[in-house]
Amino acid sequence: MGTFIHWVVYDLPAAAVALNEDVPKTANLSQGGLQGMNGFGRVGYNGPCPPPGKLHHYHFRLYALDSIFDLGAVSDAAGVEEAMKGHVIASTELVGTFSR
Repeated sequence: MGTFIHWVVYDLPAAAVALNEDVPKTANLSQGGLQGMNGFGRVGYNGPCPPPGKLHHYHFRLYALDSIFDLGAVSDAAGVEEAMKGHVIASTELVGTFSR
């Protein structure tokens, strides 16, 4: 089925060190930053729900960028990735697995 996007968050303030638990599904985050459109066509995080059987891998990627982008609210992952080109200072990735 390919890559599925569960959450898009961008333009977090440089001073941010965490996101609150249970982030509301609104475009504007209370601590700054924006949430974009996920693969379900909705704003906010929608967690894993793989089909029964096969183990699925979930990749959480975080990027440090050299600028904030004027994408407006509710950009999708492709729009954010395009804007990031040439602006990535550092990145990291956490991979979790889940199955039912």
